[in-house]
Amino acid sequence: MQFIDQARVAIKAGRGGDGIVAFRREKYVPAGGPSGGDGGRGGDVLLVADANLQTLLDFKYKRLFAADDGRRGGPNRRTGASGQPLLIRMPCGTEVRDARTGIVLGDLTEPGDALLVALGGRGGLGNAHYLSNRNRAPEKATEGRDGEEWLLQLELKLLAEVGIIGLPNAGKSTLISVLSSARPRIADYPFTTLVPNLGVVRRPSGDGTVFADIPGLIAGAAQGAGLGHEFLRHIERTRLLIHLVDASSDALVEDVQVVERELSAYGHGLIERPRIAVLNKIELLDRLDLEQKQAALESHLGSPVLAVSAATSANLNRLLAVVWKQLGLRDGDAQTDQSTDQSS
Repeated sequence: MQFIDQARVAIKAGRGGDGIVAFRREKYVPAGGPSGGDGGRGGDVLLVADANLQTLLDFKYKRLFAADDGRRGGPNRRTGASGQPLLIRMPCGTEVRDARTGIVLGDLTEPGDALLVALGGRGGLGNAHYLSNRNRAPEKATEGRDGEEWLLQLELKLLAEVGIIGLPNAGKSTLISVLSSARPRIADYPFTTLVPNLGVVRRPSGDGTVFADIPGLIAGAAQGAGLGHEFLRHIERTRLLIHLVDASSDALVEDVQVVERELSAYGHGLIERPRIAVLNKIELLDRLDLEQKQAALESHLGSPVLAVSAATSANLNRLLAVVWKQLGLRDGDAQTDQSTDQSS
């Protein structure tokens, strides 16, 4: 399935039905008077969050959505049928903006959330409304009004509590594939991950926490370089970031600084987001080299740095324990399956 996280669509609510001019013509009702009915109301347009959708792919091929118009009124003061509301389903986490002004109209985060984005037009009045002492046979009726029209910008921001970030080929996809049932594409060259990957990491209690593997960042990503700039929005909603660093690199501090600069340049408070620094691929280093690199990185960050191996699952239990603690979970939930903790 193709992952599409941005789309622009035009929506149009239904037009109201026209009122009509009619008079009662029954045989035994002399001077029956006006009986023209009102037009029905045009259908509204609503956006509804659907947990079964994961992408905005549907809106790549269909860009115009229109609700039903109201029906015209009938004789004997019959009101025309109203147009059926149009429900447009989209994935949870979709932010809706007015494409012309950029104003946020709403944010669909929970399944079943609904957002009314266009009101249907009001139906016209039949001539029965214009009966008065001065005009006993009005021949006036009004047309229905047009429904609202909007050009909407849709942006999908994944709903994940933990985001895994880092330079290309830092081992992010390997990590999420080991921690969860996600099966992203994994290879030994940069930019293997072209779209964000979601995985649910289970706790012994049976609950799960959603982790997101974000495509690798490079210098200038916030300004459009590489692939990461397309997906930085997906970590806006995360509560915690795992900053994965390739332990085999000869410039660990510089690697960390590149990612930090991009988080800062993108804004939205990402640089202040709680972050766990993790050295990955420790199976490639001897103990002395690892200790030196870990100490250098801790000196730069001013906080502890975890050392793990996603390939061999070494110390992943310790990493998850820190994640659960940072997320404020109960101590009992922080006890993870010991099978994921294999010392290097």
